[in-house]
Formats: sequence, C-alpha cells, structure tokens
Amino acid sequence: MKKTELIAIGFMTFALFLGAGNLIFPPLMAQQAGENWLIAIAGFLVTAVGIPTLSLVVLGKLPSMHELTAGLPRWMDRTFWVATLTTLGPAFVLPRAVTVAYEMGIKPFVYDDHLFLFSISFCVVSLMFALKPGKMVDYIGKIMTPAMIVMLSTLVIAALLNPLGTTTEAVGVFKDQAGVNGVIQGYMTLDGVASVAFGWVIIRTIRSKGVTKPSDISKYSNWVAVIYAVLMSICYVSMGYLGSTSSDVAINATNGGEILTLYAAGEFGTVGQLLLAVLTIVTCLSTVVGLTNANSEYYNHTFGMPMRTTSIIIIALTAVVSNVGLETIIELSLPVILILCPIAVTLIVINATLPKSKWHSIAVGVAALFGGVDTLNILGMMPEGEWTSIFPLYNSHMSWLLPVLAVIFIAKLMRYKVNQTVSA
Repeated sequence: MKKTELIAIGFMTFALFLGAGNLIFPPLMAQQAGENWLIAIAGFLVTAVGIPTLSLVVLGKLPSMHELTAGLPRWMDRTFWVATLTTLGPAFVLPRAVTVAYEMGIKPFVYDDHLFLFSISFCVVSLMFALKPGKMVDYIGKIMTPAMIVMLSTLVIAALLNPLGTTTEAVGVFKDQAGVNGVIQGYMTLDGVASVAFGWVIIRTIRSKGVTKPSDISKYSNWVAVIYAVLMSICYVSMGYLGSTSSDVAINATNGGEILTLYAAGEFGTVGQLLLAVLTIVTCLSTVVGLTNANSEYYNHTFGMPMRTTSIIIIALTAVVSNVGLETIIELSLPVILILCPIAVTLIVINATLPKSKWHSIAVGVAALFGGVDTLNILGMMPEGEWTSIFPLYNSHMSWLLPVLAVIFIAKLMRYKVNQTVSA
C-alpha cells in the first residue's frame, strides 16, 4: 500500500469518528473545568481516544470482523451486532447526525422550519456516497477530511492569535476531580461502541487496496490507529482550548455547540458562522456515510442482503426518524446504548488478552449485568442505598469494569494452570 493511501485511510477513520457530538462535547467540559481544563482533557483522551484506538488495533489482528464475537453463542452474537448497528444506524445516531447538521448548519440562517426538506436532501446525498463504498477513501479521506481539518484549523489558529476570554475558575466536579471526570465523560462518548462498527469499513478499505496478508493488514491497521489517535487528540485539545478561552463570548452557554457558534461569530462574524455550519454538515455527512456502510457490510456478510438494498432502507428510515421527534428516540435508545458500551469494550479487551476462549460469553454476560446497573443509575432508576460499597465504581458509571477484569483474570489463571499441567 502506498503511503498516500495509508494516510488517506487514516484521515477517513478520523472523519468517521468525528461526528458533531465529538466536535461540540469538549468545549463545554473545558469551559466548566476552567483552570483545570488540560487535566480534564487528558483524562478525556484516555477513554475517548484510547478505547477506539485499542479497538482498531485488535480488529486488525482478527481474520474477520465476525471473529470479535466468535466466542459467543450464535444468538448472543447476532443480538449484539443487530442491536449495535441498529442503534448506531437508523434508530439513533444517524437521525441525530441529520438533526444536528440541520440545527447547526442550516437553522441559524433561516426563519421557517425546513427540517423535512433538509433531511431528504441530506439523506439523498449520503446515499449517493454510501452506494459507492469503494470510493469512500477518495470522498472522505482525500476530500472531506482535509476540508474539515482546514476549517477547524482556521478557527483554532484565530483563537490562538485572538482568544475571546481567559480561563475561569473550575466549577462543580471539575474543581477537585477534573481528570477522573474527564475519563468518565470520555467513556460516555460511546465511541467504544462505534469503533466495532467502523471497523467493518476500515478493514475492508485496507483490503480493497490489495492487502491480503494477515500480518500486513494488522500492520496497516496499527498505523491507521496511530493516525486516528494523533488527529483526534489534536482535535479534542483544540476544542478544549476554545472552550477554556470562551469566557468573553459564551460564559452562559449550555452546550458545546453554542460555544463554538459564538466563538466562530466572535472571530469571523457571519463568515465564522458559515465556517462552522459547513464544518458541522461535513462531519455529519461523513458519519452517516460510514455508519450506513457498516450496517450494509454486516447484513450483506451475515444475511446475504444486497448492500445497495440495505443502504437504501437504512437511509430511508433515517430520513423518517429524523422528523418524528429525536428526543423520543434518544429516550428509547439510551438504555440500549449504555448497556452496549461495556459489552463492546469487554469484547475488545477480551479478544486482546484472551482470544478464542469459552470465557467470552461469561465476560459479556457480566458486562451486560453490571452495565445494566450503571444504566439504571444514569437514568435515575436505582433505589437509594449505599451502592458504592457493593459496586466500587458505581459513582463513575463503570460498575462493570472490575467484575469483567476479575473474569478475565480468573480465565487467564485457569488457562495458565492447564498449560502448566499439560507441560508437566
């Protein structure tokens, strides 16, 4: 594979992960962290970038994407993939991407509600890209991502030369535990779930360049992971800087999107708002195209459904759901997403540390059980009690982590004893 092709795939990977939610999340966190914003962002990078990077490395070592869940019973395997891809697809993430693109890219410049017309137009354009998956690197890696980087860099450079405020005092949980809460919020981006879906697209793209040897696929996947990690880390730190220096223009902002909009307007006026609008639409478009392809890949490989047909169905459902009340969709989808995240991370870790083991289903079951506890906690449905004495990471919404690590440790220990017995 040529270096230019490798770099383009790395850029494509960055663009796939950089949805509008990732773009607007760090500014608000950094603003709240104030003087501790670098500590918060450092913790954020550990999970928001670390988990997807590990996922890309692990997936690159597997013969096929199905190997990630090969250690599970068939019903558990199918349930995980269908639930994951449906949630990341037309049930939640894709309609959210369409709506965010409209809210930040179109709505500030129009008076009436044009969401219906925009969603149809946006989905038609997305479908045109999705129906030509072989051209994804050219579309996203060589065109969309460089455009995104140029627009984002322009805003960040302007902020460095002319910051619109100074860092303020940290508030709330960021006063004493900025790093820990950065880790938690990075985990809650749910990119760990997205990484197992995007892996379908990324590995297939590497193979489309004529790379067939498993060791070469793994090598190039590692390089793609490095490119992604570097670009995404720079992006998050840059967005954090914007948030930390927004005190003069967005001190009362309630979300990261508002901070970016006010910052862009403060630096460049209407031109700045247009810059941010284009950036948002491009990031959302790349996310929709990537996740549509991930869904199509799975249903084609597993059920033999034509990719073209699947893409059309997914995009059509996305267009419909985008117009039926996203708040309701979020409310219904959130419990599923919160349970899927620990399961996805567990599958990544256990494949890295304990491949091809009967313990996979046990670990996933434990992750689902304790992930359910965290879900009830986040949704405010857990009865009052001293749950931290039972679940050490309960307040961090990661009650599942220690039990899963315990399962992996026991499995490793038992495998070691068996090997020692056989050797003797």
